[in-house]
Amino acid sequence: MATSYDVIVIGVGTMGASACWHLSRQGYRVLGLDQFDVPHQLGSHHGHSRMIRLSYFEHPDYVPLLKRSYALWRKLEDTTGREILVTTGGLYLSPENGVIVPGCLKASETHGLDFELLQQAELSKRFPQFSIPDGYRGFYESLAGVLLVDPAMTAFLNLIRECGGRIHENEPVLSWHAGEEAVVVRTAEGEYSAARLIISGGAWSAQLLQGLGLGLRVTRQAMFWIRSLQASRLASDCSPAWFAETAPGKGVYGFPVLPGHEGIKVADHNPGPLTNLDKIDRTCREKDWEAFKPMLAPFLPGPLGQPFAMKTCLYTNSPDGHFILDQHPAFSSVCFGAGFSGHGFKFAPVIGEALAQLAITGKSSQPIEFLGLGRF
Repeated sequence: MATSYDVIVIGVGTMGASACWHLSRQGYRVLGLDQFDVPHQLGSHHGHSRMIRLSYFEHPDYVPLLKRSYALWRKLEDTTGREILVTTGGLYLSPENGVIVPGCLKASETHGLDFELLQQAELSKRFPQFSIPDGYRGFYESLAGVLLVDPAMTAFLNLIRECGGRIHENEPVLSWHAGEEAVVVRTAEGEYSAARLIISGGAWSAQLLQGLGLGLRVTRQAMFWIRSLQASRLASDCSPAWFAETAPGKGVYGFPVLPGHEGIKVADHNPGPLTNLDKIDRTCREKDWEAFKPMLAPFLPGPLGQPFAMKTCLYTNSPDGHFILDQHPAFSSVCFGAGFSGHGFKFAPVIGEALAQLAITGKSSQPIEFLGLGRF
């Protein structure tokens, strides 16, 4: 006989952990299943830090979700006593014909956000730790910052367990079936049933949601940690998180030096090479740095040297780069979140809340309609 729960969550990465937190704190009997350790460094939620920003150039409709996410991150901090969101400000650079600064302006003006639009001379004066290429202008928002991944994941998982939720690590899901009365999930360890199922499988979502034609593409991404001659100006108490456009809507980004960490983290927000999930190349090599270095060099003065640490992670890209968040079209007892396309972590608390609401009531109080499957 299958062990029974109110809700089963397949995939306890960022979004799945958040959904489990929201469900367990409301008293629902929740089981989270993951094929790896929880947390782990084999998907998309490792690497110490992620950026959070309000002036969202990707689409103004994300801004209400971000406001809710900010509030929930602070709630998580207050509940656990852990620092998770470090406000550093955010600086975004793009050429005159770029899309990032105009996109930030549109989002900010639509939702009445505070911002500063800066031309090259003022940028160079205020932020001498950066090189500003000719023809670039900047957009600055004071409320942007850095999310600390490890404390965030630890907070989610500790609260889930404190509220009675169950997390099964290293237990791959073999199959799931939604019947009239229950959803049954089969793993290598046994069977579990629940009234509702949430699928948040990250890079493995297409396998778990076969038949929906989500068009997800998984790419291998490299992250680097480097020392800089500008280190004293790149500390989190005096330097912003930043993003510099190198192609329309794409670019390089970096973080200030965080307390307790060495050097600055930099990475490329361009989809990397497609990867086979059965043969993921998780080793970061010198050739990864050599390919990335010319894109980064125009924005950081002085010699870049060699990185002292490198890691890889995965982007699960949707066809249009936006999240996919919806109920399963064939089963009202199943909902899912997928395709977070390398910019999802900052939304984890609100996406988890929306998934929990979809699972329990079939609808969410959050404005997620623009992320629905129907847009395809």
